[in-house]
Amino acid sequence: MSSLVASFTRTHYTIHHIRTMSKTTSIPKKIERVRDHGYDNYMEVQKKVRKVLKFQDIICSQPNQTLPISRLDMFASRFGFKQFEAGSFILKFPHVFEIYEHPVQRILYLRLTRKALLQMEQEKQALYAQIPESVTRLRKLIMLSNTGRIRLEHVRIARAEFGLPDDFEFSVVLKHPQFFRLFDAEETRSKYIENVERDPNLAICAIEKRREQEYREKGIDAENIRFSFIVNFPPGFKINKYYKIAVWKWQRLPYWSPYDDVSGHDLRSMEAQKRMEKRAVATIHELLSLTVEKKITLERIAHFRMAMNLPNKLKEFLLQHQGIFYISTRGNYGKIHTVFLREEYKKGELIAPNELYLARRKLGELILLSPRKSNMSKELVTYSRDREDDEFGGIKGDYVEDSFEDSYSSLDVNAVSDCTDDENDSDQILDAEG
Repeated sequence: MSSLVASFTRTHYTIHHIRTMSKTTSIPKKIERVRDHGYDNYMEVQKKVRKVLKFQDIICSQPNQTLPISRLDMFASRFGFKQFEAGSFILKFPHVFEIYEHPVQRILYLRLTRKALLQMEQEKQALYAQIPESVTRLRKLIMLSNTGRIRLEHVRIARAEFGLPDDFEFSVVLKHPQFFRLFDAEETRSKYIENVERDPNLAICAIEKRREQEYREKGIDAENIRFSFIVNFPPGFKINKYYKIAVWKWQRLPYWSPYDDVSGHDLRSMEAQKRMEKRAVATIHELLSLTVEKKITLERIAHFRMAMNLPNKLKEFLLQHQGIFYISTRGNYGKIHTVFLREEYKKGELIAPNELYLARRKLGELILLSPRKSNMSKELVTYSRDREDDEFGGIKGDYVEDSFEDSYSSLDVNAVSDCTDDENDSDQILDAEG
């Protein structure tokens, strides 16, 4: 390291284009974003999933969970589909949607396949099975707030990311009065959630547990990783020796935990500001760690910006730390930015998947199945309640095949009556750059 510093000192006066960086060996404020195709390909699938979920929501809201084909374009126009585009879209996913002719009315109807209904039921079961974990996640989320409270509406908008059911206000908040208190704030006329009592055992960040794991398993010097983060830069990210020095110094910079109260500290000094910037990184890291899929949209993070003392220009701030986070603009024509926690993913897949993640992922597997492997006609499915050819043996995906076959005998498809929705395009979106 001494040789690097000496080389850095000599080069300081000779290389003009790195002069600003070399004066302080700090991480540059503006860094060009480098794409990682593993995450972008994942988001391309999610784009299809979001559209499919919107159609599922429409079908589930109809009587008998069926929709006349004649009304399809009317509903699809709300999602930006032009005339006849919705029908073409539906036919691309015969493992999710099926078209049949009503035996009496002799008109075409649209409904969900048995596989899709089973997937929805499995997701619902996984969602409610992990309610205890959701309670803990919500408690920790509130503890990240500098005021000790969070707006109910902001949690509602991000409920899917944190594994909360649609009725979480009743099934999670009001059902656990020993943990949560729901009240109306006079100054904002909005509902807020706060913890009844602060539990110090929950004030441990995921990165702290990861550091302890690295220390015990790999024998890494505890002093070197005391304040460090796991950094894994995307392929093609250019790193010169000055940037290495900057990252080396930043990794050893002390900072206050996101769960610590910093109101009593003097934050006017340059050193305090650096610590607060690193604390913001730790806060976003912990926020992502609390999500089910270790990802959340930048617009959702912006809702918590004021409560958690996050920077105004979130996108520019996160791009400074591309080895920790990845921002994908794929999946919604660049209108939505999805932030991933890089250390939790490998080749676009979650390293330690949970049951809810796996249940949601099955819908993506059904979408990716080739229409040629479907046993349904491309244009029309003959209506038959006792059809025997809707077996799951034709599915090639390993865990989809196994999971559906395992649950086929235990789940009652006719009992599936509730639908879960994902992202609502009418949700209030804050300006992530403002």
